[in-house]
Amino acid sequence: MNRKVYVILLGLLALLLLGACGGGKDREGYVVFYLNTEGTKIVPQEIELENTNGIAMVEELLAALQTQPSDATVRQTIPTNVEVLGYKESSYQLTVDFSQEYYQLSPTDEILTRAAIAKTLLQVEEYSYVMFTVESQPLLNYSGELVGSMNADTFVENPGGQINASQQTTLTLYFANMDGTGLVEETRVVHYSSNISMEKLVMEQLMEGPKQSGAQSTIPAETKLINVSVVDGICYVSLDETFLNQNPEITEQVVLFSIVDSLTELGNVQKVQISINGDTSGKCRYNYDLATMYEADESLVQGSETIEETTEE
Repeated sequence: MNRKVYVILLGLLALLLLGACGGGKDREGYVVFYLNTEGTKIVPQEIELENTNGIAMVEELLAALQTQPSDATVRQTIPTNVEVLGYKESSYQLTVDFSQEYYQLSPTDEILTRAAIAKTLLQVEEYSYVMFTVESQPLLNYSGELVGSMNADTFVENPGGQINASQQTTLTLYFANMDGTGLVEETRVVHYSSNISMEKLVMEQLMEGPKQSGAQSTIPAETKLINVSVVDGICYVSLDETFLNQNPEITEQVVLFSIVDSLTELGNVQKVQISINGDTSGKCRYNYDLATMYEADESLVQGSETIEETTEE
């Protein structure tokens, strides 16, 4: 599974991850996070711990994670065929070692399981970080990338109750050059929360404007993104009417293809259609019909720069 597909999978999964209560540090008692029977979210259930010592608490919590709860609506977090081979503490980090069967988890179950275990164990105040290993080797995700240490910020809960695994991706964005007649490529490394789709992330980054010198934004300030979705390789972007208040010094072609070329850099997008509040009957400005589905036009591109950016959703 390639990196882009994995990131897209995370974004789709995050839309299914519904509310889980916060860690037990700021509430009475502790909770164990289980998976619901449908495998679509993690569910907290209260637990009374007999111990107050860090490693002893870890033993109790891991035992609970490996036990099928009496509640029939949830299932044990660590599958029966996955063994906990050991655990060790170092400074503020707890490392848990699993058997090779951990890698038999499906991509969806693995992300849910990882979140449930980490959130359960991070309630123990002695540890600020949790790391997983498999047969003593650091855990790799389905893109073959190192997962590394996880802390409370790795799984961010927003007011809507979704769990957002912190991710990093590289986007290729296109902005207008200073005379408005061509596009300037900007490669931007973005740290973001996975409850946002890649298409929305591209549009939001594009609407923020360039971070490099010698480029300018093609989308008018205060423009609102109404919706963005992909169906059968076509990305449908709906903006509000503010989008029509374009800078006349930037050509209509540059405005249009800054969006089209940026979105088609994503592997799942081949064409782009733009609408104003869902209406495709008008034009981008004068010549380009909104009803048309546009493919990338690289002939306008000149120059490039790499920027690192952080965003939270």
